[in-house]
Amino acid sequence: MFAPLRQQLLDAAARFATDAQPLSDLLTAMVNDIERAIAEPLELFPVCHHSPSSALHIVRRLRERPPKVIYMEGCEDLQAVIEHLQDCKLPVALQAFAGESDAFPPSWTPLSVVLPLTEASAEYQAIAYALQHPDTVQLLFVDYAVDFVFQWTPQEEDALKKATPDEENLPSEEAGMHGTAVGLELGDMTPTFDQFLEFLLRNANTRHFAEWWDQYVEQAVIGSDYQTYRQVMFLVGSLLRRLGRNADDIRKDELREKYMWTRIKTHLRANKIDPKDAIYICGAAHTASHVEEFGANSDAFWAIPARTNTKWLYGLIPSSFAAIEYQFGNPAGTVSLAETSWKKGLKTDNLKSFLLERPNKKAAKNASKTAQMKASPVASVPGDQPTRLVDFLTRPPQLAQEDEGQLLQWCADIVALARKNGYLSSTADSIAIYETSMLLANLRNRPHPSPYDFQDAAVTCLEKDRTPKKRNIAQLCLQLLGGDRIGVVGYASLPPLVQNIYDRLEPLKVNLSASTNQRALMDFKSSPELLACSDVLWRLNYLLSNSVVQPIMGERTLGHAPVQESWDIRIGKYQGAVIQLGYEGVTLEQVLEQRIKKKAFDTQARASIALECAEDTILYLHSPRLTQELGEHAILLLTNETSAEDAPEIFDRVRRLAHYYRATPTGLPAWLQRFVATGYSHYATLLPQAFADRGSTPEQIAGMFGFIFTLESFALALGCSRSQLLIAVRQAGQSQPEPAKLGLLWTAEWLLNLRTLEEIRAFFAHVLTNPLMMAAFPDYLKGFLLALNFTPRIARFVVELLSRAFGELSNSQLMPYLPELIMRLRSSGQLVQTLLKEASASFPKTLTEFVSWRAPWAEMPKAQPQARQVAAAEALSPAEQKLRVLLFEMPAATDAMAQLLGSQPGVWRQETAEEAVTEDMATENSDTAAPNELAIQAILQRFPETTEAMAALLR
Repeated sequence: MFAPLRQQLLDAAARFATDAQPLSDLLTAMVNDIERAIAEPLELFPVCHHSPSSALHIVRRLRERPPKVIYMEGCEDLQAVIEHLQDCKLPVALQAFAGESDAFPPSWTPLSVVLPLTEASAEYQAIAYALQHPDTVQLLFVDYAVDFVFQWTPQEEDALKKATPDEENLPSEEAGMHGTAVGLELGDMTPTFDQFLEFLLRNANTRHFAEWWDQYVEQAVIGSDYQTYRQVMFLVGSLLRRLGRNADDIRKDELREKYMWTRIKTHLRANKIDPKDAIYICGAAHTASHVEEFGANSDAFWAIPARTNTKWLYGLIPSSFAAIEYQFGNPAGTVSLAETSWKKGLKTDNLKSFLLERPNKKAAKNASKTAQMKASPVASVPGDQPTRLVDFLTRPPQLAQEDEGQLLQWCADIVALARKNGYLSSTADSIAIYETSMLLANLRNRPHPSPYDFQDAAVTCLEKDRTPKKRNIAQLCLQLLGGDRIGVVGYASLPPLVQNIYDRLEPLKVNLSASTNQRALMDFKSSPELLACSDVLWRLNYLLSNSVVQPIMGERTLGHAPVQESWDIRIGKYQGAVIQLGYEGVTLEQVLEQRIKKKAFDTQARASIALECAEDTILYLHSPRLTQELGEHAILLLTNETSAEDAPEIFDRVRRLAHYYRATPTGLPAWLQRFVATGYSHYATLLPQAFADRGSTPEQIAGMFGFIFTLESFALALGCSRSQLLIAVRQAGQSQPEPAKLGLLWTAEWLLNLRTLEEIRAFFAHVLTNPLMMAAFPDYLKGFLLALNFTPRIARFVVELLSRAFGELSNSQLMPYLPELIMRLRSSGQLVQTLLKEASASFPKTLTEFVSWRAPWAEMPKAQPQARQVAAAEALSPAEQKLRVLLFEMPAATDAMAQLLGSQPGVWRQETAEEAVTEDMATENSDTAAPNELAIQAILQRFPETTEAMAALLR
């Protein structure tokens, strides 16, 4: 039947090709593919993704000869959500989502697949027609299930990343609406064989395949008859299938074709449907398939493999032209140009597209149309004639007058649009753009300038060295030629979670479907019912980014009672992100609880993270049960930690929680009390290791001390023993801590009455006079600054140290470490305010008072003898102190008793404070400077029963 076409192609191959045999074989095979596709009893309708010509011809076909069954290339499990399209504003995308799966590499999750739909697409027109005529037409998606999209992808960690768009280089915010989802195209025609694509574009003077398709296929067949359209699409599909696809893509296409033909034939035979009463809408490249299962008359059926146990959820998300273009690698403006061609084709052919209307609107009109369709006879269409394709390929293209008028209108409009955006343009520029467009079209061997030629001409004639406002000429051209369009999913098609959000935010009286920013003002004194709306907004802010809902005025902290709040709400613009939450649960609270528990019980979670999650439940969920569960888990994690890495964060959070619960009628919950007691013992145990370990920072040790000293009253009331802390501090003093840690240690010893300020003053008096030790002065000071976190009482001593340094050191001594000292103070943040407050109390208020002013620390009395022994004795109980006095009064009896108990007698002498400080400097802060005191304390602690008995005799 196609012998004339075959002969013409062979003659052309013999005349123009240097190696005619391979080319003639290729051309013969292409003609055979066309003949085979036309001879198929099940009518094949070849399409290209988002092709206006495909959409126009499917509208003509469905209006002239309505089929009984429409088979469509599309994931079969996505068909369940198409009935919700009638409540949506296009473009939207069918989506399949799986939050987790153990069948695929962990880095792939969450799994997401999208199938975008626009009005100018054949698939949407077929879907709309089938939904409008459910009694006469059956629609069936026959392509592989979503699960096989990932099964047939190489199971490598980075394999899926190559198949998804890169979120880091988004050209615009709207281009990222699909996220990292895998995109599906109905009729993917983009060549994947790079050498063929490069050759095709170079010889056609085009930059992108979309431009080549529009110029050499789309515009050529959009006005042709139905049979010519089919034959041209069969021809192009065969060409791209044989030359434009790489081997891996061909193998994957063959698997899909086996799947689709198996589904089609199974349905045909199960329902006893004549193939002539059905139509198969698929990509043009699939019509050139040579799999065994091809054809309705073939008896070959493929054994479809099993799906994995992945739980898939399905729904609709809003899409945009920019997102579709970015998803499939098309140049900006491709979809908007297709939309323009689609509307132009409808107007030219006087056609009416199939559009889904919202529920309960014009139902009677649709019913009458359906009845009329049932009664109308089936029109006959002449069979396929090979001469149609021959005539189409041999005749020159026709020039359309409306194209000339359209180009003139574009030239005038772009100049006006450029003038509005700050460009200096005039009517002369319109003429220049027109002439340049014609020149570019002639250089590129085109009979008429294309929209791409017009864009290049406009940029050449109007673009300056800078952009006056936000948009350049290229962006203005895209806006003129159609611009971007963002879809909206209607309320009835939203997941239950999103519908619940819309219902709960209704009292705010804002348009949640608007793509613009909506401002919500809430005064809780006059409208206390808006507190529920505030809770919803804070939960959304916690789960999503600030781009969806953002607080302008207001905060959510422990114990805070809001009075007024102001919010920016952009749910309509970022509707897709909110819809994603609907895949995780039925209610917002359920999703929030799942997210928090997943974070707290993660294998890498630490006590600080679990404690943070417990605080989040108080702020956002008001669930004491969940808070207690997370608090108990935080206790378990804390006991298993061997470092103080998170000690500062844990201290701040526990202190905040303790202050919050103190103000509640119930007081501290049981889990927080246990956490305080456990933390006190845990950090006291880790103190010696932290001081000896150079990997532990002073900030971490300060956090440990902050937890211990700030919450000590709670811990002691819950049964903890302070003796554990005393022993830990003594053991820490036996090491040689860094200068920054030494300030923390001495502060702790001072609080425990194990060291006096006089001893510390004497040490720093020596530091300020020793050039070798003076370089470490900022580090010493850092420890005392950090100690302000848990004892503001040390602030006066820090002021004293700074005053002495600035008063006693010369400029040559002070200047080298002054920058570092300033940086230390600057990093201390709020602690500097405590120092300023203490300094203002220590220094005179007026200049006249400086005449007679003396520093408070200069008037302090000298240290009395046995100051260390008295300080250490204050740590003993009253009974032990009486016994200690007795032992000192009778040193000979004490020595004898020490020998009987296995201890060496001490050296009994009255030690002055100055001697003790000097000895400390020589022994690096070791308590061995007072062996008699240590011996007595060892005896008292080692034999408690004897101590109690002797103390009873003295009562």
